[in-house]
Formats: sequence, structure tokens, C-alpha cells
Amino acid sequence: MATSAAGPVVIIGSGIIGQGWAMLFASGGLKVKLYDIEQQKITNSLENIRKEMKSLEQLGSLKGALSAPQQLSLISGCWDLREAVEGAIHIQECVPEDLELKRKVFAQLDLLAGDDVVLASSTSCLLPSRLFAGLAHVRQCIVAHPVNPPYYIPLVELVPHPQTAPSTVDRTYALMQKIGQSPVRVLKEIDGFALNRLQYAVIGEAWRLVQEGIVSPGDLDLVMSNGLGLRYAFLGPLETMHLNAEGMLSYCDRYGEGMTRILRTFGPVPAFSGATAEQVHQAMCAKVPDDPKHLAARRQWRDECLRRLVQLKHEVPPE
Repeated sequence: MATSAAGPVVIIGSGIIGQGWAMLFASGGLKVKLYDIEQQKITNSLENIRKEMKSLEQLGSLKGALSAPQQLSLISGCWDLREAVEGAIHIQECVPEDLELKRKVFAQLDLLAGDDVVLASSTSCLLPSRLFAGLAHVRQCIVAHPVNPPYYIPLVELVPHPQTAPSTVDRTYALMQKIGQSPVRVLKEIDGFALNRLQYAVIGEAWRLVQEGIVSPGDLDLVMSNGLGLRYAFLGPLETMHLNAEGMLSYCDRYGEGMTRILRTFGPVPAFSGATAEQVHQAMCAKVPDDPKHLAARRQWRDECLRRLVQLKHEVPPE
């Protein structure tokens, strides 16, 4: 049976993100305790993890060197918070995106945690200075924001509180690398971190293009999925600039004036409501009806696409 030499990793919250984290940590050979306030939630989550790991192993896409049964043996459920955090080396909070709820959870963890455990939040946009304010163990606190679905998308944004110890960032960075994720250091906190600021910039302009009748919702998505998204799956925007000319300075000299002119035409932040919201909604539902069955099937298709893309990226490693 697989064993873990280090102390356990604790997942607080057994929803989709919590399940993903549990699978990732187990893939690295770490013992995992999956905590939730309801026993049935834990039972359901463990069963979901079992089915997913079995399917991934059959597809040859299970992460890590251990078999699915070995990884599953590392994951257990726990309904007592004090028992869950005992001896933990890393605690990953995955409760719903509600500031007061998360602050309540971290206040409880602050009372139970020792001085050698990292307290990490999966929040996608809550500022560490608000999330961890007043905690005695603030130097051990950090945001480790995954991208949904975390098992298939390896990026993790590490965002420290102004008082987070550098060693906390280093330990979390090393742990993310150990389980096969791609950590990035956000050097100081900013609303939305890095990923969502980029994502919302794209969404904002996409919305304006549809709202102003420039392009249909369906064609707008094609611009990304069959255009920018293809190269951005392998290259970031800065390296793309660098390669699309004779280096970055050449690109800026050649296209800088045009970029500045176009950026100045961008309109105000959209309201994301009203007639445009209804138009986009109808277009999306024509492609994927918004009932649970169709949405779940499309998410499964999305995850399979991501699985194959990740496999391709592994076959074509960066130089």
C-alpha cells in the first residue's frame, strides 16, 4: 500500500475544487484528508474521486507514478476539524467564494494550526490582506489559486499577504511543483490577481464587440477557440509579440502605435446585463442548453479536450 513520509495535506471543502486538489496531492504521493461539515458530502466526493481516477487510469492519463488504488489509499474523509489538521503540512481551503465564510474558516484554523503548517486559500479573487487580516499565523498564510478544472489545468497563482513569510511562498511553490502543477508568483496583491485580470479584459472586449454588433456571439468564441486560443495554449502574449517580429523591441516599434490607437477605442466597462446578456444567453443555449444534463456533458467534453491538450504539451516540451 502507498504511504506518505510527510504529514498529511488537508482539504477544507469537498466540492469540485476540493476533489481536484485531493487528486493532485495524492498523485504526488501525499496523504490527504478531505474535510467537510457533512458526512454525506465526504462520501459522495470520495466516490466521485474513485470513479474519476479509475477512468483516468484506463485512459492512461492518471497523474503521478502510483496506481489509482495506491492513490485512493492516500485519501480519507474527516468530519472533525481538529482531528483533520493535526500534523498537517499544508491546509488548502476550498469553501465557497464568500469573504465572511472564508474568514470564519481561517479564524478556526488559526486557533488549531501549529507554527509549521501553510494555510492556503483557493480563492479566485479575494485579496489576502482582507482574507487573512488579524490572524496570528498570518506569516503562514497564502492564496494558492487553481484554475478550474485544476486536475487538467496546471496553473496555480501564489499570492502572499503583505506579511506572508518568504519561506511560506517558497514551500508552497515547491509543493505545487511536486504535484505537477505550474505555480506562478504574484509578487504583490492586486484585485483579480493575474489570470482573472487577463480573463476579464478579454471578456469585457468580447462583450463590447457583441453589444455593438461587430460580431455574433458564436463567431466571437471562434475568434478565441480557433484563433488566439490555439497559440496561447503554448505561448503567452509577450512571447507571441517577441516571435511575431524580430524580437520584442522590433514588435513594439512596428505595432506599438497601432496598438495604442486601438486600445484607445475600447469602451467603458460593460454592465453584463440587459439585451446583450439575453442575446448571448440565447446564443449559448442554442449550442449548449442550460439544463444540468447538457451542461455536465459539455463540461465532460471540455475536460477530455483539456486532457488531450495537456498530453500533447507533454509530448512537445518547451525548449
